[in-house]
Amino acid sequence: MIANRKSVSLLTLIPLMRPHFIIAGVILYIFGVLYAVLTGAGFSFPRALLGYLVLLPAHLSVHFSNDYFDVDVDHPGSTTLFTGGSGVLVKYPELRPIARIIALGLMPLSLLLGLIFMFIYNYSPWFMLFVLAGNLIGWFYSAPPVRLVSRGLGELALTSTVGFLIPGMGYLATKGSFDTASLLFLLPSIFFGLMFTFNVEIPDIEDDRRGNKRTWVSLKGSDFGFIGAGVMAALVSLYFLVVYWQRATVFPLDFRIPALISLLPTSIGLYGLFRRPEERKAAIKIVNSMLTSIPLFFLILDIYLVYLLRQ
Repeated sequence: MIANRKSVSLLTLIPLMRPHFIIAGVILYIFGVLYAVLTGAGFSFPRALLGYLVLLPAHLSVHFSNDYFDVDVDHPGSTTLFTGGSGVLVKYPELRPIARIIALGLMPLSLLLGLIFMFIYNYSPWFMLFVLAGNLIGWFYSAPPVRLVSRGLGELALTSTVGFLIPGMGYLATKGSFDTASLLFLLPSIFFGLMFTFNVEIPDIEDDRRGNKRTWVSLKGSDFGFIGAGVMAALVSLYFLVVYWQRATVFPLDFRIPALISLLPTSIGLYGLFRRPEERKAAIKIVNSMLTSIPLFFLILDIYLVYLLRQ
């Protein structure tokens, strides 16, 4: 009977991992790896795999810690595909201590794997600072006493994580350092990170206000979120076209292709910008579409980069 309870508890914790976010993270990480190879780095599967294993515990830790610290803000019925937490700790508050232990335990695992990576591949100690920064930003996004999300800094934390730290880890693990080539694609990735951030805040606006989470959307309203997301998406498409016009012969990449692919999230983002529904159910439909379009953009882009590398 006891064994069965343990089994049920472990299975119950699985949604806390937010598997669809992990899959999106894999897609972003692979993009960083492929782009590094395209710009001259050698590819090593063991190296790329170990680099991801450094990232994965940190990514999982964020999900466990966010649910743990936001349990008083989240409430039954507020969870959506991408927002409002997993709902597990709201339904099973007795699992909170386990979630906290897992969140704390995953961070030193990430750091340990980072040290192993650094010594195996003879990386600079700056690599460990990158890994440490990712872990700390993820933890203090919602953890007191810093709790960035309650200080108006949550957007910077989320944007840097989604738009820079995850794809940047793929690039850094493959190439060894950041350079001018990395900036060309990390900038639009950061735009998408901010688009992601605006979207995840829109459905949670009322919960965030009750929980004193000082997000930009909770302070300025859902219209601000939809406008911000639409503008960021449009900037990505415009950026790729500008880079094509200015640097068309510098890199073995036709920037018109990512510009074309980016029309998917851009069209949805602009639809949300002009539509800006006030009713939560209608808003969630648009938000889910926008949030799905971001990893889909990077997935198609990954396929295109693989095609280029095989030529």
